[in-house]
Amino acid sequence: MMFCLDDGAELLYGPATGRSEPPASAGGQFGVEPQTAILSEPPAVAGGLTGATDETDVKTAILQPPGSGTDDVPVLRTSPATAAGGSDRRAKPLIAALAVVVLLLGGFFGYRYFNQSGGGQINSIAVLPFENRSGSGDTEYLSDGLADSLIYRLAQLPNLKVSPTSSVMRYKGSATDVARIAEELDVDAVMSGRLSQRGDDLSISVQLIDSRTKKLIWAEQYDRKMTDLLATQREIATTITQKLQLQLSGESEQKLAKKYTNNDEAYQLYLRGQYHLARRSKDDLLKAIEYYEQAIKLDPDFALAYVGMSYAYSSGIGNSFLPVSYEEGISRAKNAAVRAGEIDPNLAEAHSAMGTAFRLEWKWPEAERALKKALEIDPNNASAHYFYGLYLQSVGRTGDAVREIKMAVDLEPMSLIMQANLGGAYLFDRQSQLGLDQAKRTFDLDPNFISGRFWLAYAYTVNQKFAEAIELMESAPIDEVSQRLLARFRGYAYAKSGRRSEAEAILNKYRSDPEFSAQSAAMIYGALGEKDKAFAALDIGFTRKQDMARMKVDPLFDDLRDDPRFAALLKRMGLPE
Repeated sequence: MMFCLDDGAELLYGPATGRSEPPASAGGQFGVEPQTAILSEPPAVAGGLTGATDETDVKTAILQPPGSGTDDVPVLRTSPATAAGGSDRRAKPLIAALAVVVLLLGGFFGYRYFNQSGGGQINSIAVLPFENRSGSGDTEYLSDGLADSLIYRLAQLPNLKVSPTSSVMRYKGSATDVARIAEELDVDAVMSGRLSQRGDDLSISVQLIDSRTKKLIWAEQYDRKMTDLLATQREIATTITQKLQLQLSGESEQKLAKKYTNNDEAYQLYLRGQYHLARRSKDDLLKAIEYYEQAIKLDPDFALAYVGMSYAYSSGIGNSFLPVSYEEGISRAKNAAVRAGEIDPNLAEAHSAMGTAFRLEWKWPEAERALKKALEIDPNNASAHYFYGLYLQSVGRTGDAVREIKMAVDLEPMSLIMQANLGGAYLFDRQSQLGLDQAKRTFDLDPNFISGRFWLAYAYTVNQKFAEAIELMESAPIDEVSQRLLARFRGYAYAKSGRRSEAEAILNKYRSDPEFSAQSAAMIYGALGEKDKAFAALDIGFTRKQDMARMKVDPLFDDLRDDPRFAALLKRMGLPE
């Protein structure tokens, strides 16, 4: 049996392999391809036993061991008796039996070989951020964007689990340990690549590895022009599906081949916008909007660029980052999302963005319809589950909100913003300790992530851990935006701790700041027991349509909740009882 494979290990050795001993191990990242002895079929096997018209034409298959032939390669030989024309009729049953044995052995070990050297059907994949070999940070948008675009396309396929961008981005810039990454992400295959841009020349190399066997499935290098970026990205996605041998329905093939734009320059601008949108700082959001606008000028029917613009406005207005009024910002977010839906009614992201804008505009039925439509188109769209959860918070369905945001986190477990808001979902559902535990976990993932610090401050405050809240905020980054975002909790914590003068100092500091939200002032006034001033601030917020969408369930409004004016305000906002 030295010619066969056992558990995927090569047992054939000698001159046929070029070795005098069995190999110690397969070795190497991708393994060593085993040598296989190819045996010639005897005439009776090749043509079938019924093809022999003369007993003397049937030769007995005898497998000779190494060294018995002149070239030391295993061969099928004939017995001397039959070669000389012997006519022993008893040979016929023996021939048939040996033929069956050869076929059975070949089938068995062939099955063992192909099932153990291959890993079976690949059902999941991670596309890692491309390594930027250009030597310039200005091309980071390309290396991140190309991976993100491939993830987006492959995620459209219903029978393939694709690790989301938020999960793979943590491996950016680190050594590619396929086995470790695959284990952490629970995927069958990992694709990595390198990208280099020199002027208009673009070089992209990719490799796809079966993480279970550590074998290379496919590798290729593309030397193209920047103007070929779109076509190259589609080509790579199509080749991946072919190499994984995915069986695609007609609908899946259409999704994979879908062209969101034919303008390469617009596509590159869109990738730049996505790069900055993911970072969500004030400067990044302003840059993102600028790039989306440029992309739309080049291709007015580029639906995904409108979606990006909508999210940039929604995020920027919610954090008071943009130099336009809250009402104007939400109007722009809504118009961009509606336009995306008009261009492509089957784009889940368009409906999700639309629902987000409607929620911030307090158009509750429209928001729910849009978000449900997004989930109908793509039930595995994490953003749709996330924004639907935020909508459910606003209308008071906090238990359902926790469920939806947890589903979003399950789909994108490394999304910091979703992890942070899951903590908020617990707080609004009055699961205060769970909210604090989740907020701590998110903050520990990245202490520099401002939303993580925001929700941890929120959780400390709701749990009446005012000293911890104040310490966290006083150690926060000193930039103006961060301080303004955290000011509501500092003022609230000062008020509840009996440090009235410090709470009033916060109010005085931001009294004339148009980007300091009315709800922040109302929270602090409520904690100070000054209800009239609190409702005066909320009236201003109502007029400006500032972000008061979660006021119905926010524990930090409990000081005002028993006042009839609070219920009246919720009614004016169109929120259900």
